[in-house]
Amino acid sequence: MSNRKPTVVLVHGAFAESASWNGVIERLHAEGVTSVAAADPLRSLAGDAAAVRDVVASIDGPVVLVGHSYGGLVISEASAANDQVAALVYVCAFVPETGDSAFALSTSEPGSTLGEALDAHPISTGGVEFTIRREVFREQFAADVDPKTAGLMGATQRPVTEAALQEPVRAARPGWMDTPSWHVFASEDRNIPVAVHRAGAERARSRGTREIEGASHALSVSQPDAVAEVVLEAVRAVSETRAAA
Repeated sequence: MSNRKPTVVLVHGAFAESASWNGVIERLHAEGVTSVAAADPLRSLAGDAAAVRDVVASIDGPVVLVGHSYGGLVISEASAANDQVAALVYVCAFVPETGDSAFALSTSEPGSTLGEALDAHPISTGGVEFTIRREVFREQFAADVDPKTAGLMGATQRPVTEAALQEPVRAARPGWMDTPSWHVFASEDRNIPVAVHRAGAERARSRGTREIEGASHALSVSQPDAVAEVVLEAVRAVSETRAAA
């Protein structure tokens, strides 16, 4: 069997975009690991998961699928019954059971201040989409990121529909139930309470868990070394398993 390293597919969450993975991509590249940052539409959970499944299907060989924040729901759906996905990495991300939504999980423990930071905007297809108000974006999302970078992140944030955040996971067996997973999250996450992250890692029987003290929700931007290290743990585990097969 080929010993070629798996490809890493990186899925951003709400209020972020693909460039939020740039620092992680650079570090993976330095280790000879190919990665792809998928553009998450943030329109509906089912549609977002389908878009990520298409990205995975376009790749030759096994994939380590990485999700940030809401992207944790997306990768849990996209990896369900998907043999091409060999490992999952959750980065400040939701780890959902069947029937869970982002809204439900974010309020399952106290501590999130996201609701009061949001602006709602009507959309032509009906309903609303949310953005984080620019004047509070750094404090809410990226408190440990330098002001200039956080300002750029606020300007380029991608809005998420209310429908996507309310939509439950439909997969009978979300991917983490059958696929090994690794988890890295921030102690000072203001979007998702750290207790939700800890419970998710325990639920998934994490193969490796790192809690980064003092870090914000924007972990892939503020702590790309730590995130890349966890992703590389997953990559090495997949490569070793394939070599032994």
